[in-house]
Amino acid sequence: MFMRWWKRLAAVVRLNASTFTDHRGTAAVAFIGLGANLGSRQSTIESAIQALGTLPSTQLLRCSSLYSTEPVNAVGPDYLNAVVMLQTQLDPHALLSALQAIENAHGRERPHPNAPRTLDLDLLLYGETCIQSPVLQVPHPRLHERAFVLHPLAELAPNLVVPQLGLVTTLLLAVSSQRVSKLPPSQLTL
Repeated sequence: MFMRWWKRLAAVVRLNASTFTDHRGTAAVAFIGLGANLGSRQSTIESAIQALGTLPSTQLLRCSSLYSTEPVNAVGPDYLNAVVMLQTQLDPHALLSALQAIENAHGRERPHPNAPRTLDLDLLLYGETCIQSPVLQVPHPRLHERAFVLHPLAELAPNLVVPQLGLVTTLLLAVSSQRVSKLPPSQLTL
């Protein structure tokens, strides 16, 4: 499965090479949320993490534990969630395009909002940048409402200040009623 994904992503990168560079030449730290509640959830997340580590001009810095969570404002099986920290020279829109290519390579469909999914990748934060465009909002607009994002984010960067929202550990207090179960470290096999 990983080789099929890699061939598809390589084709996207070749066709759109100019969109996968940051013309400023500087690197940003980005946090990506991962979630899956259909199919082989853990294998899909592990494959997506490997794929993120192979993006051009990007380095995988850290990966959170896996968390099991109930769907929020949706029905379906429980999700597995994680967050990764990347250092990238891709600009935010190019990074979003790469995330969507990884989702598509893993069979992501979008029949309706909050539909169950094989893979969901969200650009949560891109340095201290705030973006409001028709296709991208950073910080992610619902980041502060989602325990399944805040728990792994706080695991990776407990002193992180989310632009315009505040300290990640403080944001966790507002979502303390949401069920989130951290899986044992041995559950993630990267």
